[in-house]
Amino acid sequence: MKCHEVDYEIFGDDMQIIEVELDPEEIVIAEAGAMNYMEDGIGFETKMGDGSKPVKGVLDSLMQVGKRVLTGESIFMTHFSNIGQGKKRVAFAAPYPGKIIPLDMAQIGGQLYCQKDAFLCAAYGTSIDIAFQRKLGTGFFGGEGFILQHLQGDGKAFVHVGGTVIKRELKGETLRVDTGCLAAFTDGIEYDIERSGNLKSMVFGGEGLFLATLKGTGTVWLQSLPFSRLANRVIQAGGIGGSKGEGSVIGGLGDLFGDR
Repeated sequence: MKCHEVDYEIFGDDMQIIEVELDPEEIVIAEAGAMNYMEDGIGFETKMGDGSKPVKGVLDSLMQVGKRVLTGESIFMTHFSNIGQGKKRVAFAAPYPGKIIPLDMAQIGGQLYCQKDAFLCAAYGTSIDIAFQRKLGTGFFGGEGFILQHLQGDGKAFVHVGGTVIKRELKGETLRVDTGCLAAFTDGIEYDIERSGNLKSMVFGGEGLFLATLKGTGTVWLQSLPFSRLANRVIQAGGIGGSKGEGSVIGGLGDLFGDR
């Protein structure tokens, strides 16, 4: 299915808003609750799924719902369409401080893997699915868990990451990053984990027990402020305490040995 062609404009710096411009009968899909404002002439409908593929019966609907539950998102998505005359605009807000990354899916090979809560909105026809990590160790200790969001299409898609975003182009080399700072990567990048040095470095280095390794040919987007890190700082400031494991199953062990 060919995606609808939409125009957009991004406003703001740290708490950004993206305004999508729709021609008559064009549609943009978004996470439930992401809409900030919309002009008269924009209609919306809440549906189960992204609408990229026809639903074949109740079982197919339940499978789509189950996938959404696994990613921690709402089981519904909202479809916004221009039902008026002329161009109309609808805007979506980022859920926490960071950057909105606009992506032309056709230019990056039509596929993108990103952290579970990164997807914000996309042109109608974009498929939002899940991808399981094949390696058990990567799923447990990689920071992103077993499940990533998998976007497919040939139109515009928009994802949100925490803090400042860094874009790196890999051409066969290897990049090692903090497990919580990996935001998204294109097809052609192999994602794995490795120990962060010797036992002393792992326990006392403050960088966690494992690092994510990215190698291959493609594009990688990194975030400077994973939401889990921001949430932990807020909780600690309130005197409640919290875990420092940015998505990792055993991240709480870091509480035994100081702060980052």
